[in-house]
Amino acid sequence: MNWKFWQGRKQAGHAPEIAPPIALTHEDYEKLRLIVEMVNPQSQPNLNHLGEVVRNIRILSLNVKSLGYELARQLGEALPPPGETAARHVGLKTSLSTQADIESDWAAHWCAQLKIPVVFHRKLWELAYILQAFHENGFLRAGMRGLGFGSGSEPISSYLASIGVASTVTDLPIEEAEGRGWIETNQHASGLDNAFHPQLVARADFDRLVDFRAVDMTAIPDDLTGYDFCWSVCALEHLGTIAKGLEFIERSLDTIKPGGIAVHTTEFNIENDGPTIDNWPSVLFQQRHMEELAARLRANGHQVAEFDFDPGSKVLDRFIDLPPWGYDTGSQLASWLAEPLHLKVGVDGFISTCMGIVVTKAA
Repeated sequence: MNWKFWQGRKQAGHAPEIAPPIALTHEDYEKLRLIVEMVNPQSQPNLNHLGEVVRNIRILSLNVKSLGYELARQLGEALPPPGETAARHVGLKTSLSTQADIESDWAAHWCAQLKIPVVFHRKLWELAYILQAFHENGFLRAGMRGLGFGSGSEPISSYLASIGVASTVTDLPIEEAEGRGWIETNQHASGLDNAFHPQLVARADFDRLVDFRAVDMTAIPDDLTGYDFCWSVCALEHLGTIAKGLEFIERSLDTIKPGGIAVHTTEFNIENDGPTIDNWPSVLFQQRHMEELAARLRANGHQVAEFDFDPGSKVLDRFIDLPPWGYDTGSQLASWLAEPLHLKVGVDGFISTCMGIVVTKAA
């Protein structure tokens, strides 16, 4: 995250106060650059010890990525053909993305419904998790109405429209999204075109059943109410603080009818007995935060799906992908490494995966 951009958001009241970066002089930067550069000014290998350590870190991470992606690809190819799939009740819990879930028949069913292949990727798990929650609670039927927060270009609204379910797509106002990387990576929706997936629904049905609102998730409009269910896919960790993310989950319940459900996925730090990232553009929630939230929600009469914080014990559950990510590696290296496939990732030194939570509003 660009430091000047973050400071600008703070001055506008949209970001928390955070400590400034360590001040280094130009001379300090030059000394560090000479230490860690791969070659010296004569293009000879930089042989100082720190330089040796630093320059090999990138290759080590690329080795991890390459082996992990290949393993995930081979395991994906070994999955049995899905054949005819059917939705069923599995007793979905508030839980984490795991290899066993991706291998399940319920995940295969929702991949088939979305017309996407089953691959070992946590983002695919999020889509399957949300649709499974809708199914188990009886909301995937014509006449229902849903609200997607930070929906961007995800396919959920198009799929809902294909079965007669209406929805409102929302995303951050475009002036707020500029400079945050979401527009550049096609993850932001400034209108309905971004959310339309022609392989899932006819345009006429989509336009009839889906509408768009620009919404700041930290300031949900009071007139955004009366929905049967709401959802968000890995959006609430970008609200600036852990507290704001948890407040959003609680506030999202105001948009749905009594007995409706809120289904949200987010980034989750699997280690609960240590520090985590807060007061930052992307925060990492921990088990304790979700338990505290659940206690507040239950005290107000809401139901929270049973917790299961098991990160999984299969081989891909223990593969932790590392930076650089595809958009940082350059097109040639990205294509050489092949499709990124992972369930766990390293985020600034922490182990993160996706977590899904299901809340039923008090009747």
